[in-house]
Amino acid sequence: MMFFQDPSVLEFQRRMQESINRNNLKTMFHVESIPKDTQLRDILDQCPMQPLDKVFADFFYHLQRSKHLQAYQFINGMYLMPVDGSQYFSSEKISCPSCLTKTSKGVTRYHHQILQAVIVHPDNKQVIPLAPEAIENTDGTEKQDCEINAGKRLINKIRKTHPKLKIIFGGDDLFSNPPFIDELKAADMSFILVVKPSSHKILFEWFTELKQLDGASHLQFTDFKGRQHLYEWINEIPLNGTKDADQVNFFHYQLIDKGKITYRNSWVTDIVIDENNVTQLVKGGRARWKIENEGFNTLKNQGYHIEHNFGHGQHNLSMIFFLLNLLAFFVHQIFELTDLHYQKCRAKFSARKEFWNQLRCTIRILLFKSWEELLAFIICPPQSRAP
Repeated sequence: MMFFQDPSVLEFQRRMQESINRNNLKTMFHVESIPKDTQLRDILDQCPMQPLDKVFADFFYHLQRSKHLQAYQFINGMYLMPVDGSQYFSSEKISCPSCLTKTSKGVTRYHHQILQAVIVHPDNKQVIPLAPEAIENTDGTEKQDCEINAGKRLINKIRKTHPKLKIIFGGDDLFSNPPFIDELKAADMSFILVVKPSSHKILFEWFTELKQLDGASHLQFTDFKGRQHLYEWINEIPLNGTKDADQVNFFHYQLIDKGKITYRNSWVTDIVIDENNVTQLVKGGRARWKIENEGFNTLKNQGYHIEHNFGHGQHNLSMIFFLLNLLAFFVHQIFELTDLHYQKCRAKFSARKEFWNQLRCTIRILLFKSWEELLAFIICPPQSRAP
């Protein structure tokens, strides 16, 4: 259902049950029998989530073995892994013990959030999702979880699953604090983290003073569009004003178009900065938008119905539906990277939604022996007339 981006559990099952002895669910996915809608939800609600984490790892392992991840190596053979949180369920009426809550003007809203990590490269469109970490009300009553705690669990889970993977953790200003950086160091992960003047005043005061004393390095050039790119950096600068503050490497970037600053941002990293890698580091810092644009935006607006309530349950149902949807997205990313047949079929349609709508319409009226046969039919439909 998630694979074909169908928004309704009930309608999907009704269509499949109409010809239970011969249907594409059986021929393509080897499903012998289909549970009823209520039974399906009851079963999934009781299932543990951890086995699905292993599926993410298995997909990643096959991509790695087949050398498809080599194109994602960023600096010194490391992989850029931005991390961000997202909400995938919200309601004033429906809830479960794991729901986070927010009360405003006497109205309580229940919601679910996850912290998602993806492998990206600034020059690649596809993103590789890793198993997410739920941000949830862990004790069911009082303690509200947060992105920081979920982030610590996430990096430990990723390191346990991928013990030798060279990772650059990318995150926003929320993660730019000594305890979390210590967690990254303990997990043997590098980092590129956003820092803002409002939350790192002493760091920016250091930068301003050293810059005035010519203690900062800089690089500036004008591109073919006439825009100016200004890079400034300092190695070995304290993250904050505490006595045992972490020493970090700071870099700042500005994009100036026709005398107006159109973009600016600052980051800290453990990677030593010089004129040979500063432009690449900025690309790595800016690539964090890919988790939003290529990841969450696609899941929310390009047919995956990630915010649709497929079923909430009282235990794991909501998260399991999210994980199944994310796995379907992962499979499609793998197809875009590796499958020439899929790429040829997808190229016939300008929009993602149009492509998957065509596939859904086709399997409703025609029976196919396999997924490959369906793609071949879409690529080159037989020249036949309706009876």
